[in-house]
Amino acid sequence: MLSERMNQALNDQVKWEMYSSYLYLSMSAYFADMGLSGFANWMRVQAQEELFHAMKFYDFINERGGRVILQPIDAPPSSWDGVLDAFQKTLEHERHVTSRINDLVNVAIEERDHATNIFLQWFVTEQVEEEDGVNDLLHKLRLINGEGQGMLLLDKDLATRVFTMPAATA
Repeated sequence: MLSERMNQALNDQVKWEMYSSYLYLSMSAYFADMGLSGFANWMRVQAQEELFHAMKFYDFINERGGRVILQPIDAPPSSWDGVLDAFQKTLEHERHVTSRINDLVNVAIEERDHATNIFLQWFVTEQVEEEDGVNDLLHKLRLINGEGQGMLLLDKDLATRVFTMPAATA
């Protein structure tokens, strides 16, 4: 059984993961409007991953006898100062999510909720991967100055990304 504090914290994270999905879907639309279908695809897959994360929290709350209470989701921005800015904002967002996950782990430890702590370890690892992936793209964008043929090649590469359900939960 989840404590009231843990239940509320996990519900807040459901909202945050839904917002993350909404943010990346907005970025996908932004890139599509720019004619960068590969970048749009990358962000659309990212939006799918975030929705998967939200549902993972949703299901866990229910499995632990908690109560899911869905909260309003803020509207995300709809434009950025170019591709580099959008990915810099993505990295900042992922760092914030990492901080939130770490805070959840701290609450689980304080509440002596070992099951939730174990559940959250998947997200701790996931955030390392999320930040690394965005960092890698930022490095590539800086190398090509967000311009020219390098952008076209990167766009083509990003078009190949697909959402794959994690094996342990498929």
